[in-house]
Amino acid sequence: MPETTAILLAAGESRRMGELKALLPWQGQSLISHQVSALAAGGVDRIIVVLGYRQEELLPEIEGKPGVEWALNPDYLQGKTTSIKAGLAALGGRLPEALLLLNVDQPRGAETVAYLLRQHRSNGPLITIPTFEGKGGHPVVFDGALVAELGAITEETQGIREVVRRHQEGTLRVEMESAEVLWDLNTPEQYRAALNETG
Repeated sequence: MPETTAILLAAGESRRMGELKALLPWQGQSLISHQVSALAAGGVDRIIVVLGYRQEELLPEIEGKPGVEWALNPDYLQGKTTSIKAGLAALGGRLPEALLLLNVDQPRGAETVAYLLRQHRSNGPLITIPTFEGKGGHPVVFDGALVAELGAITEETQGIREVVRRHQEGTLRVEMESAEVLWDLNTPEQYRAALNETG
């Protein structure tokens, strides 16, 4: 069975939140634990969590979970692209059929992950992007053939945006029923708003 891999980015400082986002409560567990569980339940075979800032506090949340590995990004202060590259380096020789990228502060349900992966597999695009009311969200799913291109991204070229621009014709945009795919919990206000939407 072809493998699906997710790279979950959790290396940042959470400066705008004022506390470590990965440890915020979310649906009865920490945000990072929720993300790992949702990815696994959504059909991801291998989850690589990229840690950096205060990694010793986050490790207990993920260690020992089936299918979950972690990679350390000592250069996390230099931008998100360094964390993506750290996750890609952890792939080793196992190139996935599909690669899903998600930030720890973008909580997504297992149903969302599963639906996007089904759409990606059945339509066969190079890139699948969820949208809500026409606005692009996350997670973004890449064909494994793009791993090398992703490994060459830089902050100067806006990271994965450059790869997406390059392959616009091979990109599938999937309109979703929920604004969940747009959630990005950078501030306490955004966190509270998302909590309210989950009921």
